[in-house]
Amino acid sequence: MYDYRTTPQPPPPPPAPPGPAGPRPGLWKRCLWGGLALWALTAVVTYATANTTLLPTLILLGSFLVPGVFVLWAYERHGRDLGLPVILGCFVTGGILGVLGASVMEYYLLHPSLWMFVGVGLIEEAVKLAALMFVVRHRPYLRGRRAGLVLGGAVGFGFAAFESAGYAFNAAVTMDGIDLRSLLETEILRGVLAPFGHGLWTAIAGAVLFSFRRPDGRFRLAGPVVGAYLGVAALHALWDSMHGIALWLVLRLTTTDLDRSLFAQGYLPDPTSRQEHLFTLFSVGGLVLVTLVGLAWLRSLARREPDRSGIYTP
Repeated sequence: MYDYRTTPQPPPPPPAPPGPAGPRPGLWKRCLWGGLALWALTAVVTYATANTTLLPTLILLGSFLVPGVFVLWAYERHGRDLGLPVILGCFVTGGILGVLGASVMEYYLLHPSLWMFVGVGLIEEAVKLAALMFVVRHRPYLRGRRAGLVLGGAVGFGFAAFESAGYAFNAAVTMDGIDLRSLLETEILRGVLAPFGHGLWTAIAGAVLFSFRRPDGRFRLAGPVVGAYLGVAALHALWDSMHGIALWLVLRLTTTDLDRSLFAQGYLPDPTSRQEHLFTLFSVGGLVLVTLVGLAWLRSLARREPDRSGIYTP
């Protein structure tokens, strides 16, 4: 009679080989603090030696540090199953295509006017979504809100990084030579504001866009998709025009004769102390309000009842 208790059992099969290792959890924190240390060290050495060959290093570190860290955080927390190559492709390729498309369209379509920033918002949000669709065109299994949030954010942060590099370069190069202080101020300001701009807006629009993507990979421009695009374009326009809005509010509250020529100058000549305080209140408060609306919108998308996947296996 067969006794399974005394009969030797075959050894268990060997464990399956581990899959390709991705970035370890928490890498984004080390990249953030290490990058900040390297940026600060580069700034000190550049200032001490007046070595202009370090300017590209300083510009690239300052422009790409915060956007890159946020994309790495999104990958570690929410996008490991999407694949690192497609996220990097969205960040680099999508970001470059976005700034190139925006530059061409704004050059030919926009002219200085009170509505110029509305055009900027519509154009830049459109080219970022077009770049996102181009990068993932051969990956029909990538659809759903979560995929759209991560990949849309990657395109937006890539756009922000390349755009910030351009602004930093323009701030550094002046008629009187290299202005290192202006370069550092520009990079610090844009680095602090980076999480609340392009990455946030394109993540929102990408989440809605990918929610309506068909199983065959085709994108549907359904009503909610168009509405999300117009909504983030409006947030973008308000963000860019907040300086002018604050100026208009200050003039309405502090003067009886509204001089429209001041809007062309973009500043108040000889402002009073009250006007300075009001301008700071309206400009900063307006940016905070736009940011809170965007974050609340993003949070509502992320907290909804999960869609059936976020990524579909082909």
